[in-house]
Amino acid sequence: MSITGIIIAAVIVGGTGLFIGAFLGVAGKKFAVEIDEREEAIVNALPGNNCGGCGYAGCSGLAAAIVKGEAEINGCPVGGATVAEKIGKIMGVEAKEQKRMVAFVKCAGTCEKATRDYVYTGIEDCTMMKTMQNGGPKSCNYGCHGFGTCVKACPFDAIHIENGVAVVDKEACKACGKCIAVCPQNLIEFVPYEQKHLVQCNSKDKGKDVMSVCKAGCIGCKMCQRVCEYDAVTVENNIAHIDPEKCTNCGACAEKCPKKIIM
Repeated sequence: MSITGIIIAAVIVGGTGLFIGAFLGVAGKKFAVEIDEREEAIVNALPGNNCGGCGYAGCSGLAAAIVKGEAEINGCPVGGATVAEKIGKIMGVEAKEQKRMVAFVKCAGTCEKATRDYVYTGIEDCTMMKTMQNGGPKSCNYGCHGFGTCVKACPFDAIHIENGVAVVDKEACKACGKCIAVCPQNLIEFVPYEQKHLVQCNSKDKGKDVMSVCKAGCIGCKMCQRVCEYDAVTVENNIAHIDPEKCTNCGACAEKCPKKIIM
């Protein structure tokens, strides 16, 4: 190829590139979607974990929803009251008082207290246990499998397996809800950070059947319900429940529980 041909080809390619670049620049400005300045400010105020605990696809999704009025300013469970206050100032509204919540695992069936039907060796995944014989090696069909699916899901290192049972570090927990979503046993729930007394069991079996598989299970004896002066404890489906709105943390239920599963 001659020098002239090379120069012509270079000019054509360069000219085409300049034209495309200019066209894209003009089109970008013409079709650009304006973003509310408040939305950007809210994104900067949010923690940036993009954990999805708010129910939206990351922090930007929540910010957009807040600006549109589709989400509350305290919608970020990770940021808590501090972030809600900042967002409130951006939106020009007062943040409502927000009660801090943390995850809690309703099981005290440790290796020493809960019996097992067989020894399992294989992939350690709680969800997979549903497909195994008897729903997993643990004799209690309601208990924690202890294979750490919730641990893997937690982005804050707030939950660990201790002696065969998942335990939440309430100081590290940000209430994102990911552990709750992945637990196949539905053992994890949100409870108030200030709540001192909680029932460490989720079994719906009758007392005799519970005692045959776990030394730490609730037997539904209703002793806790009888001693509570504030009507905060009820026993339904053979399991005790504590209403945090009524509970005064007096500790009477924990003291009288014969199985000591109210912490």
